[in-house]
Amino acid sequence: MDNFLISKFTAKGTNKTTNEDAIETVFVDDGLLCILCDGVGADYDPEVASRITVSAVKNLFDASNQSDYLERIKEVIFDANDFLIKYSQQKKDKNQMTTTLDILYLKDNFAYWGHLGDSRIYYLKGSTLRLLTKDHTLIQKLIEEGFLTLKQANNHPSSNIILKALGKENPEPDLSKMRLSNLENHRFFLCSDGVSSLINEIELQQILSEKDFDSIQNTIISLVRSRGAADDYSFILIEKVNNGWKENS
Repeated sequence: MDNFLISKFTAKGTNKTTNEDAIETVFVDDGLLCILCDGVGADYDPEVASRITVSAVKNLFDASNQSDYLERIKEVIFDANDFLIKYSQQKKDKNQMTTTLDILYLKDNFAYWGHLGDSRIYYLKGSTLRLLTKDHTLIQKLIEEGFLTLKQANNHPSSNIILKALGKENPEPDLSKMRLSNLENHRFFLCSDGVSSLINEIELQQILSEKDFDSIQNTIISLVRSRGAADDYSFILIEKVNNGWKENS
């Protein structure tokens, strides 16, 4: 089995009554499965949507016999989407429940991931940080189509509008994988927008490049809190290593 350092954290924002984020890490088929969800506050029961989605994804992934792990992630996302829709329809109010979803699976010399929403997966190789996911938001779409600049996008009133999320018909997740060199360590960072909206990529690259793995969590938490932590903030930090694994939570 591959060896990992794992650090994870979740907390409700200062303006929230409940934590609408949910996270999980678990070993499946001798690989590491990481799940992060951020319930969409514009819809109903976001804290329930994120929590039951994490549980459903974990169970569905573990129960699958699909040997192609990217296909397994795809199947799990569609099955979890059906589950969340049926769950919301069985409630008395039948109101839509949605959540962002990021799944990362690390096994052997590969990383596999699936993505819906505006939570993010980053990859640090050496001291270079790369964003593996693209935000499924109205703002990102307007930027790509040339209607907004990055500067104009900051603090835009429509910044909370998510175009893709689990719990909607035809979810259309982004799916990808990459080969990892077995001669070096690899760091991955999953986070909700409560982190990425307060820490820019230049800062994040510097923080994640710190040699002391244990101090990274404290640095991120302190920085988010110093900037108000209005939204729930959650993250999972993983390093694929060759000398054992430990977990901080």
